[in-house]
Amino acid sequence: MSTPDETPQPQQPGAQPPQPGNVPPAGYQPPQGYQPPQGYQPPSPPGQHQQPGAYNQPGQQGGGYQQPGQSGGFHFEMPTDGPRNFNDVLPQGGFSGLFKTQGLPTELKVSYFIWVISGLLGLLFGLIGFFALIAAFAFAPGLAAIGLVLLLISLAVAVAQVILAMKMKEGKEWARLALTVIAGISLLLAIFGAANLGAAGSGLGSNLFGFLVSAVAVVLMWLPNSQLWFKAVKGTA
Repeated sequence: MSTPDETPQPQQPGAQPPQPGNVPPAGYQPPQGYQPPQGYQPPSPPGQHQQPGAYNQPGQQGGGYQQPGQSGGFHFEMPTDGPRNFNDVLPQGGFSGLFKTQGLPTELKVSYFIWVISGLLGLLFGLIGFFALIAAFAFAPGLAAIGLVLLLISLAVAVAQVILAMKMKEGKEWARLALTVIAGISLLLAIFGAANLGAAGSGLGSNLFGFLVSAVAVVLMWLPNSQLWFKAVKGTA
């Protein structure tokens, strides 16, 4: 029968250290000459953490971690905010806020004014070209008729351009995609307008310049900073 004096004390040889995962009491010292088992690591004192450089996110390899929300490149997604009726196409508040751009990043402000100003200039040049085409019907009715069709398309594009720019300013991704398509239409008008130069082509020769300007506006709409703004507006809608 053992006595209490024969029971190994924590400081006597033969005593076992705390098991892994158990926090030792304050002031605990392992017995002299004791060697911990292979692979044993004492628990970190409370309040201490691993250094940030040694931490790996679950499922991530060291050195290649990316913050959530960051992407490795451009990813195009079809807009999901398309208009449901005619009222959704019209600018909110009408055209009273045509030149207001509060809250837009610099890239979108520049793109917006390019679309609006080029659209208004398109309407102006279109009206000038209309009177030239009327005079051209007297000596070249066939050529003037082709020019008139192109001119009407140009006027429609100019009006749509201004309206879509205002919807783009509201954060509508479908309007941004439609403006991108309009830039392609401007290229087609420039090609046909260049083939129809002359009296009947008055007012249409500016379509090539209009396409180049539209191309710049399109690039600005799809820059990373503009993409983040559209996503932020979509997330708060």
